[in-house]
Amino acid sequence: RGRLIYSGTLVHSYPYCWRSETPLIYKAVPSWFVAVEAIKEKILANNLKTRWVPEYVQMKRFHNWLQDARDWAVSRNRYFGTPLPIWTNDQGEIKVVGSVAELEALSGVRVSDLHREFVDPVTIPSEKGGDPLRRVDEVFDCWFESGSMPYGQWHYPFENKDLVERNLPADFIAEGLDQTRGWFYTLMVISSALFDRPAFSNCIVSGLVLASDGKKMSKRLKNYPDIMHVVNEYGADAIRLYMLNSPAVRADNLRFSATGVRDIVKDVFLPWFNAYRFFVQSARLLNKRLQPDVGGLKSSNTMDVWILASTQSLIQFVRTEMAAYRLYTVVPRLLKLIDDLTNWFIRFNRKRLKGHDGVGEAETSLRVLYDVLLTITIAMAPFTPFLADAMYQNLKRILPKTLQQDSVHFCMFPEAKQEFFNARIE
Repeated sequence: RGRLIYSGTLVHSYPYCWRSETPLIYKAVPSWFVAVEAIKEKILANNLKTRWVPEYVQMKRFHNWLQDARDWAVSRNRYFGTPLPIWTNDQGEIKVVGSVAELEALSGVRVSDLHREFVDPVTIPSEKGGDPLRRVDEVFDCWFESGSMPYGQWHYPFENKDLVERNLPADFIAEGLDQTRGWFYTLMVISSALFDRPAFSNCIVSGLVLASDGKKMSKRLKNYPDIMHVVNEYGADAIRLYMLNSPAVRADNLRFSATGVRDIVKDVFLPWFNAYRFFVQSARLLNKRLQPDVGGLKSSNTMDVWILASTQSLIQFVRTEMAAYRLYTVVPRLLKLIDDLTNWFIRFNRKRLKGHDGVGEAETSLRVLYDVLLTITIAMAPFTPFLADAMYQNLKRILPKTLQQDSVHFCMFPEAKQEFFNARIE
């Protein structure tokens, strides 16, 4: 009848599930919301009470997300999940139930299991003579549960109320960059709504670990190496140090490569172990038991003064940076000291360490080398726990029994010795 105005084909992008590569259907469904916009100013203020590493994630990415925050749809239309504690009827009556005891008081039914198959049959009589109130079909968004973790794990507020409120906020949390719209966000929203304070004081943000081609790691595509093969080939410590010395600790993406793990073994572990082995071999050449100078080393040799000063300034630097949660500055400095020790101190002192300049010079230089090796081993323990402990088990044997620990991980992190500082010679 001439009523059709236009007939044609529109080509447009369509969402696909990246797991199954099947089309997704987006459709509007009724949802239950938390009124985030009503407390947005509280959330923004609480964000400023926290410290993030790196800082730009807090002040740019996360702050911008909070500024544009909309009311949070906390309901999901699926079977498995924590049931929303909302009862309603066709007449528009609504009851939001706050506890098992309250549900029992309203319904006369005591439930001990909060899975929906036990909760859904429970009805609440209408106070206005209407139909019985039944629980809504929806379950909680699982991010609501993860954001409630600091309190839910202690069964707050029914138990441990003082404990939870006294220990809030947590000292630090750590997660990936994608959690600025996930866990970091839900933690901040719920703690702001309940307590008007942040859930954490410090937030360490890591980047995403991608396949070597820059794509998301996928079991289906098998675009990454078998991690157990990499562990068996190069060791867990090598993977750990590779990750800690990568863009991932600066909240940037890392393209994982087994070659990079191999390079850690080649460029760091082998020189470090060779320095340790060289010390052991040189100490045996003395034909007497080497006694470390636990009271304080003294040497006028320029190389000794330099390596001791470098070691102690490193300890002070690590303490300062770790207190600020800046992992990305610490590991490069530790690796530089290992490089200085192997490529400079030992290389230029090889003959002296072997006794060519006399037994006295050999003993002094070996004590210095021992002190530096032991300090590096203890300092590296959090980053390379297995290799550090293996070295410590042998190095500790010449320490007095009172100073020996069963493991390097029982040793306190060294305090910087101010008497060795020498900025001029460094």
